[in-house]
Amino acid sequence: MWKVVLLLIMGLGDLGFSQHYSQFQWLSYLRGRHRYASFRSEDADCPLECDCPSAYPTAMYCHGRNLQHVPYVPSHIKYVYLQRNQINSIQDGVFDNATNLVWVVLFHNQLESDKIGKNVFSKLRNLDRLLLEHNQLTCVPPNLPKSLSDLRLAHNKISKIPPGLFQRMTNLTSLQLQANVIEDVAGAFSGLKSLTILDMRRNKLKKIPNGLPERLQQLYLEFNDIESVPAHFLTVLPKLQFVRLAHNKLTDKGLPADVFNISTLIELDLSFNKLKKIPLVHRNLENLYLQANRIKDFSLSSFCRPIDMTNFSRMRMLRLDGNKINAEDIPSEAAYCLRHIVAVDV
Repeated sequence: MWKVVLLLIMGLGDLGFSQHYSQFQWLSYLRGRHRYASFRSEDADCPLECDCPSAYPTAMYCHGRNLQHVPYVPSHIKYVYLQRNQINSIQDGVFDNATNLVWVVLFHNQLESDKIGKNVFSKLRNLDRLLLEHNQLTCVPPNLPKSLSDLRLAHNKISKIPPGLFQRMTNLTSLQLQANVIEDVAGAFSGLKSLTILDMRRNKLKKIPNGLPERLQQLYLEFNDIESVPAHFLTVLPKLQFVRLAHNKLTDKGLPADVFNISTLIELDLSFNKLKKIPLVHRNLENLYLQANRIKDFSLSSFCRPIDMTNFSRMRMLRLDGNKINAEDIPSEAAYCLRHIVAVDV
């Protein structure tokens, strides 16, 4: 039992010590720590700065060690954890000995785009996840492997995405670009044939990106400067189920009459905009968020056309709080149309 406690204390000590001491002090501490090697059961090839527990023989843990560079990665390693360090550069060839890497985790570092080699990731043909959020990147790293399915670049300083950058990445299913300074993507996503999740919250977009992949299911565009929605926006995205456009500059003029009248849509968030009326939606829509707009009237025809016992909406959640509507404004016929409703907030 005392051995287990000792291991836990050592693990906590690594993280705390590394945040308050210099690189040289940290390495000195690590050398002393290796007298417990029989308890730690580490790989003989494991770099001094990291842990390679025998329980996870293909993983290398180097997180929270105050590292300023990427350490040597043994050839058998598939999962390398380098988050929460001080790494600001990665030279070409650093991963050449470990071309079977599947996950590379580098979030919360100080990475700069001009200090990342152009071919750092190009030889990692089995790479599935690359996590680069919370760094200082101004552009997407070039020559990313087409094997990637999950690419995370949130909370950086990326301003543009050149056309064709993702052309070869046909396996990418999730792309996270939130909290950057992107104004336009110029059709850069058209080559992402497998993309199902695109997160571009908290950027500087003035319009919905063109050329979105047909397989897209979830689109997050909150906290941008979007003023309108293209008329055929959803008809070219037949699998899109979740659309979030909260905290933009949408007006009634910017929403074509039937733009959201699409049967595949399940959740629509238009809260915190400048709408004065409830837009027309399909009866299959289940969640509609319209809070904090300027809506004055409860138009039941936005949900049911016509209103009778056989024609009803599947709406379950409807938020209208923060508008100019009271509970008394909801007509009695709503009981027929919104029969599946669980909550209406006004």
